[in-house]
Amino acid sequence: MIELKVSLLWSLAFTVAFFPVASVHAQSPAPWSTYRANPQRTASDGGAGPASPKVLWALKSKDNYIASPVPVGNRLYVSGLGAFNTGNFACLATDANIKSRVLWSKSTPYLKLPTVSSPGVFKNYLVFGDGMHQTNGAVLYCLEATLGAPLWRHSVPGDLVHLEGSPTIVDGKAYIGGGAAGVLCVEIDHAAINGKAYDLPTLQKLMAKAWQALEAKYLIEKKQNPMFAMPPSEDQLPKAEPKRAWQQGKDKWHVDAPVNVIGDKVLVASAFLDKEQVGSRALYCLDAKTGAIVWQAPLKLNPWGGPSVLGDTVIVTGSTIAFDYNILKGAKGLVAAFDLKSGKPRWTKTVTGGTIACAALANGSAVVTSTDGKVRAFDVATGDRQWIYDAKMPLFAPAAIAKDTVYAGDLRGVLHAMDLRTGAAKWKLDLGQDKAVQAPGMIYGGPVVQGGRLYVATCNLQGPYAGKATAVVCVGEK
Repeated sequence: MIELKVSLLWSLAFTVAFFPVASVHAQSPAPWSTYRANPQRTASDGGAGPASPKVLWALKSKDNYIASPVPVGNRLYVSGLGAFNTGNFACLATDANIKSRVLWSKSTPYLKLPTVSSPGVFKNYLVFGDGMHQTNGAVLYCLEATLGAPLWRHSVPGDLVHLEGSPTIVDGKAYIGGGAAGVLCVEIDHAAINGKAYDLPTLQKLMAKAWQALEAKYLIEKKQNPMFAMPPSEDQLPKAEPKRAWQQGKDKWHVDAPVNVIGDKVLVASAFLDKEQVGSRALYCLDAKTGAIVWQAPLKLNPWGGPSVLGDTVIVTGSTIAFDYNILKGAKGLVAAFDLKSGKPRWTKTVTGGTIACAALANGSAVVTSTDGKVRAFDVATGDRQWIYDAKMPLFAPAAIAKDTVYAGDLRGVLHAMDLRTGAAKWKLDLGQDKAVQAPGMIYGGPVVQGGRLYVATCNLQGPYAGKATAVVCVGEK
């Protein structure tokens, strides 16, 4: 992955925009500004998904994709782990026929740590974090989306601190879990350089000028001393710092799962780390303006997938294991429902397998995947099981729901499409066997659907295909 180093692109970065900016009701996440597209975690734009398993294109890679991809317009944003767990963040073109699919990318030295966070979208900007469980300290990044121009970085130091979960962006604020840092609220639409605050459009212009100055200096040095002249790095740009509005749960909680924002409420799922003996296994509701605790509810199992919300019901999944292929045997899970206003429990269902991913909620159904190879649908109101589908292979990734179809991806790299009402199979696609892909791999991040297409990326950190090529795949009819 190579960072852009062309001043012309930088000069364009603050004039090009392709995202439609719609008016957003206060405290309502816009599409793709939160994990899996919306508070229900359906990972779709509301339209139908592909009716048949036709691969339009596939990009093979050496990166491992743990986070869900994020589609916006004709772009797809992916976070990946490169060699030695270096962070790679890339923007891909989604056109079926294109010579270069990677439009731009970021890696070291700009990215400091591994990236397993899906970005949140704010107008024409992207916000995402770095760090994962084995690292300490993390950074929250803001990039211009069209060309990837860096804008600001926010450092969050500390042991067991990592920004693994996707942010939720509402009204110019990013809400994100930080591991042992608890939950942070960062004001993203302004950032300061040497104590002076700038809005994002102004900051883009300042960064573009700073980059041009770095390139001009490099050209002079290259003429004077070509053997030792070093090309500029985006890490040399001025350090712009956004304001942190509040922080809650520092050194008390462990928040790896994406948070959910509904109205004036921030829903936070915190885990307890058995090995380190730190954290708090509970669901918290915070005041979005101040971070004050409104209510809390204990959880029986660690909620790695985070909360999903439909109407006045919060659904949280739980698992005895995290994302570890080597300890699947004997894993247990649960699905629990809570009242959004009070936090009072409504129902709990046990699952014979780890339920690691969040629930996807639509049409009164809560669809969950499990390491026992099953996809289950529960009635959101009562908890009654509506149907069960056997994928015959463990599942880590959350399901996507597009209109009347559920899409799920398993640890063998097989995509399953099933009827939302009955759970009946519609089609299957084996990515390892498909001629257009031919890259077997495990699906960790879950499929997403936009514009009638399905996008999915694979991971080969563990399992039978460890170390082999991965792929980002587009499934659709056109």
